[in-house]
Amino acid sequence: MSFDKQRFAELLEKAKGNRSINHYAQKSGVTSAHISRLLRCLLDSPPTPQTIKKLADHAHNGITYEDLMQAAGYIADDTKEHLPTLTDKDERDIQKELEKIIKGLKTGSGFAAFGGVDIDELDEEDRELLIASLENSLRLAKRIAKQKFTPKKYRQ
Repeated sequence: MSFDKQRFAELLEKAKGNRSINHYAQKSGVTSAHISRLLRCLLDSPPTPQTIKKLADHAHNGITYEDLMQAAGYIADDTKEHLPTLTDKDERDIQKELEKIIKGLKTGSGFAAFGGVDIDELDEEDRELLIASLENSLRLAKRIAKQKFTPKKYRQ
């Protein structure tokens, strides 16, 4: 197990999402300089598990603590279940579905009613957490749906 700084940088870029480094740093509590050095692969040693936890707690695009810990070399790659990767089309489909759900939350219509509370009434952090949770759920569902299914009678 060793620090794969290129893989870590790719995951961190995804985790940052479309936010600026400064915004991600402010949310996660990790300095923007440290995040920048990690993104540019300038560090030879991995961040501490505590720092990784902070980054993962505010990650977007389905990046998990385990993903970052693997890239940092703290967890062996074979400990994580492997699901199919998502294509660009899958990513676009997820974003469209997420926008549709958010629109439903804003209007309070359809299946996406959130306890009678308008999503715009939530504070910024709760709104971001709700949207991140919905996005992670859609991403996981898409990856599970892409798995090859083998009927029981053909399994060995």
